[in-house]
Amino acid sequence: MAAMTSAEGAPGAPSHARSDIGDVLHAGDRRLRARRLRLILLAVLMCCIAASLATGAAGTSLWAALWDGLRGQEVALSDRIVLWQIRLPRTLMGMGVGAALAVSGALMQGLFRNPLADPGIVGVSAGAGLGAIAAIVLGGLLPAALAVPLGIYTVPVAAFVGSWASTMLLYRVATRAGRTSVAVMLLAGIALGALTGAASGVLVYLADDNQLRDLTFWGMGSLAGATWTKVGAGLAIILPALIAAPFLARGLNALALGEAAAYHLGIRIQRVKNLAILAVAAATGAAVAMSGGIGFIGIVVPHLLRLASGPDHRDLLPNAALLGASLLLLADIISRVVIAPAELPIGIVTAILGGPFFLWILLRQRGVLDL
Repeated sequence: MAAMTSAEGAPGAPSHARSDIGDVLHAGDRRLRARRLRLILLAVLMCCIAASLATGAAGTSLWAALWDGLRGQEVALSDRIVLWQIRLPRTLMGMGVGAALAVSGALMQGLFRNPLADPGIVGVSAGAGLGAIAAIVLGGLLPAALAVPLGIYTVPVAAFVGSWASTMLLYRVATRAGRTSVAVMLLAGIALGALTGAASGVLVYLADDNQLRDLTFWGMGSLAGATWTKVGAGLAIILPALIAAPFLARGLNALALGEAAAYHLGIRIQRVKNLAILAVAAATGAAVAMSGGIGFIGIVVPHLLRLASGPDHRDLLPNAALLGASLLLLADIISRVVIAPAELPIGIVTAILGGPFFLWILLRQRGVLDL
């Protein structure tokens, strides 16, 4: 065995043997780099959490409150209310929504095997939005036998149903004979977005004044309405999807080689597809129900991570959750600071930052897309 290893490493060894060894070493280096990046992302997330808790229109100081607590002094009632009832739920919501959108984008790109799949771009978020709007406007028409058991979960569940239906429809339309067409996916996403937008417009037209005001601000995306009730209902759906996502990594890695190759590697292809669609629908639906329309997180985060540490979903998915949470908290901080004491809708901030990045991706992929 030693002789064989020595022969393969010798200058006269076959080129394919040296190539295989190089590929293994390169893959190991990328995994090590991805794990180091995960530690950096975790530290960045901690900093973003602290900055989010310390930022706001109120004069409350996080550091002063922490110092008083460490010295055993009673924290002022106003400071406790601002930090515990306003900023902490908002921070947790931002983390959950950012992680959900980033992981959903990574899952969709792995499932469709193309770099342009994103819940916001291909109409999945629009489908979730339609479900949420329908629950807000028509929720009073639900029979008591259904409305009472759902309770606070009515809007997240409705958004999940809309997101799941959109994802399934998009996959059926864009995939043929195991191959997904990027052009068909984008065009189908545009059509799906138009249809769900029209249906949402009809529901908005039927809404009363109070519902209309809520829907207007909700449509632009915001974390300002964060409450413990809303955060608990949303995270109860998002967390299982985030926990399940890494278990799909091996299947998504195999699908990158094509469905035939994945099948011969022993991957249960249809099961991976169904679970990936379910995870995307749950995470996106709950995120949209909590925060409204926030775009580009799902396409920006996976691309940044692939550039930094490679496409292996075993590292891409957990790193996407960390980076997505950090980016959305950072965008929320910008939205609170840029026109303080007023707030800019966070969907506007992510669009300003993500739009140019998406155009850059399109320019890089022109030859691949063949549009």
